[in-house]
Amino acid sequence: MSHSSGIETNGVEQIPDNQRDATPLDLFRLIFGGANTFATAVLGSFPVLFGLSFQAGVWAILLGVGVGALILSPMGLFGALNGTNNAVSSGAHFGVHGRIVGSFLSLLTAVAFFSLSVWSSGDALVGGAKRLAGLPETDLTLGLTYGLFAVLVLIVCIFGFRFMLWVNKIAVWASSLLFLLGIFAFAGPFDASFAGSVNLGQPGFWAAFIGSALLAMSNPVSFGAFLGDWSRYIPRETPKSRIMLAVIASQVGTLIPFLFGLCTATLVASNAPQYIEANNYVGGLLAISPTWFFLPVCLIAVIGGMSTGTTALYGTGLDMSSVFPRLLSRAAATLLIGVLAIAFIFIGRFAFNLVQSVSTFAVLIITCTSPWMVIMILGLITRRGFYHADDLQVFTRGERGGRYWFNHGWNWRGMGAWIPSAITGLCFVNLPGQFVGSLGELAGGIDISLPITLGLAAVLYLALINLFPEPAAVYGPKGPRWVFRKPAASASLTTAETA
Repeated sequence: MSHSSGIETNGVEQIPDNQRDATPLDLFRLIFGGANTFATAVLGSFPVLFGLSFQAGVWAILLGVGVGALILSPMGLFGALNGTNNAVSSGAHFGVHGRIVGSFLSLLTAVAFFSLSVWSSGDALVGGAKRLAGLPETDLTLGLTYGLFAVLVLIVCIFGFRFMLWVNKIAVWASSLLFLLGIFAFAGPFDASFAGSVNLGQPGFWAAFIGSALLAMSNPVSFGAFLGDWSRYIPRETPKSRIMLAVIASQVGTLIPFLFGLCTATLVASNAPQYIEANNYVGGLLAISPTWFFLPVCLIAVIGGMSTGTTALYGTGLDMSSVFPRLLSRAAATLLIGVLAIAFIFIGRFAFNLVQSVSTFAVLIITCTSPWMVIMILGLITRRGFYHADDLQVFTRGERGGRYWFNHGWNWRGMGAWIPSAITGLCFVNLPGQFVGSLGELAGGIDISLPITLGLAAVLYLALINLFPEPAAVYGPKGPRWVFRKPAASASLTTAETA
């Protein structure tokens, strides 16, 4: 890789071939680094919070991460194919105006996960410092810690891809080693036969199991909109299988923090159950940790908070610069969104009790993002991976027309599959005590929102592009795949400056 100094000047325009020197290994580092944090460990604690045994929790996490990784892996291909981020690439299937949907989904997802990361890492750092050095745990110390995290993350994001990659190279190894160090901290008291309170055959088991699996699945799915931010620096001739394997491997790597969270949550439930009852996993972890592990906890908090924050905020700045290309550069958009996100973090933490609400918000956003990903992946397959990368930039350049203009810049086939799928998925969400959709109780308390929204999006999109074929111009020389009717006549390929 080239040097990491200097502020990145590239926005969402195609990355020139001579600058595309990233590798699938770099993509692995960025994804894994962004997930190798306390926020993921907190997700790993949920099976215990839901009452599952250790063994059932392991299977729920493996199922969720495995399915999520398979859905996520094709999302890494768009950046290498088109040299731009996934929101801009989505214009091929939603229209050059419809790609704004992806940009705002990315914005909402990034702010939610950035906030959760800063809160969990900040709380862990202050809690560890309190027990290690006697630092008082007050609103002031918490506020200073949140602010320090946020400003450091913002600086890394403004400098851009190369600097962020350098940070994550360190974070991947450091966080992994520190989590593995936890084996020595907790191996003695750990009991793999932890039974939980809800076992197979008892009422509520499947609701808890599927809920745990879906929360685990939400972690890989949350990266779907962002993979193009990083894979756009990978040469387009890179084998697709290597990119997809890098994405899958990064998710396998997240089993380290997931299982750390699960194992330590069983210890908290056995030794300090009041923390489980209060849904305070980080506080419980610190309460049961040996004194020598407080410093590693603080280091995990700092490193993990940095890596997760940068991967979320960088993509958001990039997306917003693409939505307002004539007003904001990538660096300016990153600064603007960063300041707004920092304000959101402070208001949410100190003025309202929004931590649990943001967890719910993240699940709801993922319910809307999942069908968008399915449409993208099916579009990739039906187009045989063929895209006219230059025509994807029509909106960014302020032009009209091109192969992806469709109906005034909107492709109603993609939009027509996404809107009802997202709405239906939201109706089936069932997060007890937080959010239950109007149809959330139909499955006996089991949250089936993701399977419903994923399946409906697939069926609707394939039906629409078969019943109402897309223009021949969007396909490559080999024509479409899985589209059984002859495509309609080619649309005009001319472009003209907008007024």
